[in-house]
Amino acid sequence: MVGNQVTNIPIPGILEIGSGILTRIDQILKKHAFTSAVILFDDYSYTTLKQQIEHSLSSLKVKCVEMSDSLDIHELVSLGFSWDRYDVVISIGGGTVVDYGKYIAFSRRSPFISIPTAPSNDGFASSNCSLHVDGKKTTVPAKVPYGIIADLDIIRNAPERFILAGIGDLMSNITALYDWDFEQRHEVSKVNAFAYMLSKKAVNSFIRTPMDDIKNELLLKELVSSLTMGGISTVISGNSSPISGSEHLISHSLDIISSKPQMHGIQVGIATYIMSHVQEHRSMRMEKVFTRTGFFDYVKTLGLKKEEYCEAIIMSPSIKPDRYTFIHEERYREKALKVVKEDSILQEIFQ
Repeated sequence: MVGNQVTNIPIPGILEIGSGILTRIDQILKKHAFTSAVILFDDYSYTTLKQQIEHSLSSLKVKCVEMSDSLDIHELVSLGFSWDRYDVVISIGGGTVVDYGKYIAFSRRSPFISIPTAPSNDGFASSNCSLHVDGKKTTVPAKVPYGIIADLDIIRNAPERFILAGIGDLMSNITALYDWDFEQRHEVSKVNAFAYMLSKKAVNSFIRTPMDDIKNELLLKELVSSLTMGGISTVISGNSSPISGSEHLISHSLDIISSKPQMHGIQVGIATYIMSHVQEHRSMRMEKVFTRTGFFDYVKTLGLKKEEYCEAIIMSPSIKPDRYTFIHEERYREKALKVVKEDSILQEIFQ
């Protein structure tokens, strides 16, 4: 009977967040009976971490691969199936190489371990990945990682903009959840209470963290943990609604129209601030977080164009016409345009 149905969801079997974790990665893999691994690197991680990883995993059979950042889905599958079978696929690096590993592991029915070098978004914990399919960036399904290993000593060395992008992406949980409620009220979607709770607690846990230093270990641990919870909430809901609403539609529109698109989490953070005013929900809290972390100070240096954000707001409903967020209603799009044109903080950000 549907009313008595219990949902089974996959969650990571390995979750390690802390300092110095990569020095004991061999113990972690052996504990889970992995004896061989193919390890995918991006340019940065290959240069800075390959030797350390090979040394740490000297007792395992390891294949290290530096990945191009321009592979499409067909090239990715072909490459993945050209290798011998390994017990586990591991990605070390940014969002692109994590998505590559996630999809190769999914295609080969292998466990996948995500080792992010920066907390710029929640992709290292989610079940989807963003890949080029026939020349177009497309979200494709995969599986939630078997393991997530975040070494805070490495993440602390990431450029500050990557940490700020992660903060922007995480704060969007607030506006996304309000959009999800909005959709349920209009009978377009049904809120999954557990996914909703997990996403909400993730962002609220981070908000209570001291923010005077974004490279502080406590802040980084809370950020990575909260992004992980957000990623898992999408597995529970079966869609991205717990962490992605109108603010993400604006960002996706910017990816298409902007002459110089910014990092995903940066665009999402600005759009989240806009939508918090449109929704009249927690905008003061949003302002405090973005001010204290230095997010606003950073985006003021980017030379962002007001006209592009206005165009993105108008375009955003067409990105996902099957959804019904605040931005899908004309009166709220008009309100968002008014915020962009009149909000005092945004006037300092936009050219």
